[in-house]
Amino acid sequence: MSQDYRPKVNRVLLFVLVLNVVVLAIKAGLGWRSGSLSLMADALHSVTDSANNVLGLIAMSFSSPQPDRDHPYGHHKYEAVGALGVVAFLGVACLEIVQSAFNRIFFGARVPEIEPFMLWWMLIVVGINIFVAFYERRIGLKLGSKILIADAHHTMSDIWITLTVIAGSIGVFLGQGWLDLVLAFPVAFLVFRSGWEVLRENLPWLVDEMAIAPEAIHEVVMQVPGVINCHDIASRGLIGRQVFIDMHLIVDATDLRQAHTITEAVEAQLEQRYSPVRVTIHMEPPSYESDKISYGSP
Repeated sequence: MSQDYRPKVNRVLLFVLVLNVVVLAIKAGLGWRSGSLSLMADALHSVTDSANNVLGLIAMSFSSPQPDRDHPYGHHKYEAVGALGVVAFLGVACLEIVQSAFNRIFFGARVPEIEPFMLWWMLIVVGINIFVAFYERRIGLKLGSKILIADAHHTMSDIWITLTVIAGSIGVFLGQGWLDLVLAFPVAFLVFRSGWEVLRENLPWLVDEMAIAPEAIHEVVMQVPGVINCHDIASRGLIGRQVFIDMHLIVDATDLRQAHTITEAVEAQLEQRYSPVRVTIHMEPPSYESDKISYGSP
């Protein structure tokens, strides 16, 4: 049976949301006071952090692992859809940063003014983000939560962006105002890369890419006494959260009761190895022959 980790994930998201609002307030205040393009872009990126947490809480309210009449396979993919929302926010942030940089190049703007205390506040922001990223990633991996892992990726990009902004701010403080403008472009690239990583991680789940190699499933099943062969193996889902396995099974049985006992042993073996799983088995007569382990194989 799939476990419902949503209450734990929600507690993490709420805690992180509070920290992200604090970070946003610091960056927005510093950006407004200094007039720094890179600082304001970083503050915009932090808006997406807070929005991601809110989006994650909404997605988690729909992502129950328990099946119902309308969703017989559960609601896990709502969480992956929430992670794609993170990608959308990152894309908007990237475009806003690039647009602001080009506006400054062609139309000009006030030269940013950086004061020493701003650099100390930015270091505090980096410390908070490092804590958030590692905390979310650790809990996300422990619970198998896509939304927490995606948000940890997002926060990691925020760390690199903030470090880049600090470098630019130091340059401005030393009289090299052009650094603020130049460094806005690598900030945009880091935001884009973060979004691409989240997208690449969630698409396989949404399009039902193979969860477990059919050869690995075949090896596990063939260890069960009474199994002659299994073929046309397919799997989807996410290991550690919920995996669905379909297969055709050939068993050495003389009656239905004996065949049922063997199939239950197969399900138990797969549950022990890849828990939680839901296995659908199509029985074949003992005389049936097939060397097709998976779909599309020779």
